[in-house]
Amino acid sequence: MTTSFGPAGWTPERLGDLSGKTFLVTGANAGAGFEAARILVRKGAEVVMLNRSAEKSAAAVAKLRAEFGAGAPVRPIRMDLASQASVRTAAEEVLRSTPRIDALICNAAIAQVPERRLTEDGFESQLGTNHFGHFRLCGMLFDRIDASGGRIVMVASLGYKMGLRRIRFEDLNWDRDYAANPAYSQSKLAQMMFAYELQERVRAAGKRVEVLVCHPGSSRTSLIETSGGLGTRILFRLMAMSPLVQSAERGAYPEVMCATEDGLEPRALYGPTGRMEWTGPVGRGTLEPHAHDPAEMRRLWEVSERETGFRWLLAAEAAPGERRHG
Repeated sequence: MTTSFGPAGWTPERLGDLSGKTFLVTGANAGAGFEAARILVRKGAEVVMLNRSAEKSAAAVAKLRAEFGAGAPVRPIRMDLASQASVRTAAEEVLRSTPRIDALICNAAIAQVPERRLTEDGFESQLGTNHFGHFRLCGMLFDRIDASGGRIVMVASLGYKMGLRRIRFEDLNWDRDYAANPAYSQSKLAQMMFAYELQERVRAAGKRVEVLVCHPGSSRTSLIETSGGLGTRILFRLMAMSPLVQSAERGAYPEVMCATEDGLEPRALYGPTGRMEWTGPVGRGTLEPHAHDPAEMRRLWEVSERETGFRWLLAAEAAPGERRHG
């Protein structure tokens, strides 16, 4: 598939000086999230890492400061996306400490969890982490992002095309017939539907936030090693030795592009454009229509507000003095 960036696709060479800009990255202590942080810090940006593990965050910060100097503008805030309380606390800390947000990159995820598990809030673990956690985080930080003229970047997955290709509203948390891949597929589809519905609501409210969706393709990251079952981990290790899997750094290109590049189309999916869209030049890829079905997007939004107890109120929708709560 052709791209607007030439045969090589988008690369970080297109980036200018990012000094004075601040980027938030969830899941930034390893894999594509770490590589995205590394690219942004190299260009002079401040990066706030939102990670579950304080120990791994400290190691990631140390690694970046060893490369870019002790004064490299990178700092961690602990956040567990599987806990609505943790997300709330982290978002409050961001609002206290971070006066501008040029982009929130929703990169963190868990995948292929072999047995059904529930978060502390009672959500199926992949849906609760990948979607519901980011749903609240984006909502709590939205006003700061809007005031900064910033962006929300949702890092999805080609997994949205697998499994059921729909949200299982009748059994959202997989009380019956749990399977790792369909549950993961649902969680990534939910992220995309949330982002595309947010685009509609941002436009209706006349807000400035850009919302973009991308995916990393097939990349050598620790995602499967962290949460997948033994069989899945073995399969991915074998795949990682093939040319159908690219480096974690290249897997970071789509999210950095969506966080920085001007002129991107909102109703699109950005990522590798080569074979099966797993690897290759980064640009605009194929977006299946089931990911932006208007009725399903609205229903998911309503369900997400009810399940999380967090109600979005974009300013144009709110009565005078009324604010979001959560």
